[in-house]
Amino acid sequence: MSSKIVLIGPPGSGKTSVGKILAEELDLQAIDTDREIEKKSGKKIGDIFLEVGESGFRKIEREVVLDALKRDGSVISLGGGSILDSEVFEQLSGEPQVVYLEVSISNAAPRVGFNTDRPLLLANPRQQWLKLFEERKDRYESLARYRIKTDNKKAKESALEIKEMLS
Repeated sequence: MSSKIVLIGPPGSGKTSVGKILAEELDLQAIDTDREIEKKSGKKIGDIFLEVGESGFRKIEREVVLDALKRDGSVISLGGGSILDSEVFEQLSGEPQVVYLEVSISNAAPRVGFNTDRPLLLANPRQQWLKLFEERKDRYESLARYRIKTDNKKAKESALEIKEMLS
């Protein structure tokens, strides 16, 4: 098994929670790129969006994601929109263990809460989630080497399923 696993998927698919548990199970480092962005900038994602807009946020995100992808020995949970960046997409195309966490909106809604630090989901969150998902779905699918449905599963169940799938 490779020592780098990348988790992709829409908001609420469980990338952060599953990534932490999977990393523990495999004795790897857990990297959540959204948390890395917040550490690097010293600001919450929502505040970054307010200050520099989505394009400014995506530049920071690109740097953080490309840096994370250089690190072996890790489970990397990517922000849902990072796959839209052409450099990130190209880099991910060469990664052997990209796992797409699939989720329905009915399961994503309670996980995301549709009220939090997700600036792209603030106005009409369900409609926005569906719009974002439709924009990103083809990329998620084309990058995925593995797929797992996270609907109606606890993060630990999904992590163990991924562990089994990759071994």
